[in-house]
Amino acid sequence: MGTVVVTGSASGIGAATRERLEKQGERVIGVDLHRCEIVADLATPQGRDLALRRIGELAGGALDGLVTCAGLCGLPDRPGSALVAVNYFGTVDLLARLRPLLAARGGAAVAISSNSVTTQPGVPRELVDACVAGDEAEARRVGDAHGSILAYPATKIGVARWVRRHAPQPEWIGAGIRLNAIAPGMTDTAMIEEGRRDPTIGPLLDQFPMPIGRMARPEEMAALIGFLLGPDGRFFVGSLLFNDGGTDALLHADDYPSA
Repeated sequence: MGTVVVTGSASGIGAATRERLEKQGERVIGVDLHRCEIVADLATPQGRDLALRRIGELAGGALDGLVTCAGLCGLPDRPGSALVAVNYFGTVDLLARLRPLLAARGGAAVAISSNSVTTQPGVPRELVDACVAGDEAEARRVGDAHGSILAYPATKIGVARWVRRHAPQPEWIGAGIRLNAIAPGMTDTAMIEEGRRDPTIGPLLDQFPMPIGRMARPEEMAALIGFLLGPDGRFFVGSLLFNDGGTDALLHADDYPSA
């Protein structure tokens, strides 16, 4: 039995991942705002510090896996800084600071990006750059300037770039830690339902092209996460895997591989 931390474990993809891992016999340490082992707000540095301290105590100095599912969707009345804080810094801060615990066991980590990184137009590149540069104050300022609807794909691009830049480095795969990310398509979760209830976002989601003809189930994302964490995913390093029912392929069939 291994020990895996799952952020955002109380709902959606995080809850489905937790259920799958526990059925496999893994011990899961959940981090969320409620219904979990560690109640912490990853939007704040203090909340991240609390989560990290409690993880260290509960894990006993070593982790077999880490899955960063905690996140917010973009809504017209939600500040972009909120997404910057949770989606990006709440993800990469835990990835970076839990790396020693993963190295102790040669564990694996999976971050949650999004297929919005290639399917949503108008992504503010300055926000992506501020996130990847690690300047949280500047990224929050730029996020508020652009609003959370555009901050969503920008933060998810930032997560994907952080993963791809770090995964092949000596301190990650060189230390035996496999780091990857997945890019889910529209998934039947409370987060998507929140967007569908919004009069501005709802109609846009209803028009979103999905060749498969339906939303994903959270369990389908959990299955991919479980594969990447497990022994059959040992050769995946720094991959961003689209699990989106064909949307990215439909819109970007010839974009990559690029020459």
